[in-house]
Amino acid sequence: MLSLALSAFVMGCSRENRPAVPYYTEATFTPVWEMPASGHDHQIGLFRFTDQYGQAFGSKEVSGKIYLANFFFTSCKGICPKMLGNMHKVYRHFSGNRDVLFVSHSVTPEMDSVSRLKQYAADNNISGRQWHLLTGNVNDIYRMARQQYMVEEADGLTRDSTEFLHTENMVLVDRNGRIRGLYNGTVATEVPRIIADIDALLKEQQ
Repeated sequence: MLSLALSAFVMGCSRENRPAVPYYTEATFTPVWEMPASGHDHQIGLFRFTDQYGQAFGSKEVSGKIYLANFFFTSCKGICPKMLGNMHKVYRHFSGNRDVLFVSHSVTPEMDSVSRLKQYAADNNISGRQWHLLTGNVNDIYRMARQQYMVEEADGLTRDSTEFLHTENMVLVDRNGRIRGLYNGTVATEVPRIIADIDALLKEQQ
């Protein structure tokens, strides 16, 4: 009986100590419920692109922030409007919260210039400095999507910029650059889960 009680106590403590939102360290997106050990961690690497205001935006600006990232293009008529609508719901929920950012990377940066991104933002009620629409070098964006955010999961690891990137996945990144969520951005029922996960990350200590 004593051993059973001790086991239950240990299990209860481990549940209390584990994070509310898991870590994701590789492209199968298998949840990890403890801080990843050294050598098994995955953090978003350095990046620098240009936003809809013509300003440089990258690792420095997201450091210490929680952010939701996705990949889109302004002329997309398929999955992008659905993603935009759902991301907008999360954006409105956290509007004014300086600890939460939204980052949308164009997958057709050769067409999505700064002026085009600025017009897209205006047309879709994206204002202020909380949601950044990014353009830049296509190779860098595609490498970032596939190798860093792993938005195409394991399938994307061997692809390059000659293969078009078109994904409905959104990725949640914590204050330390670690991936904490992967969501189907076209599904409205994902919105409450994203909001709950961001709320949980806001409560975490850095």
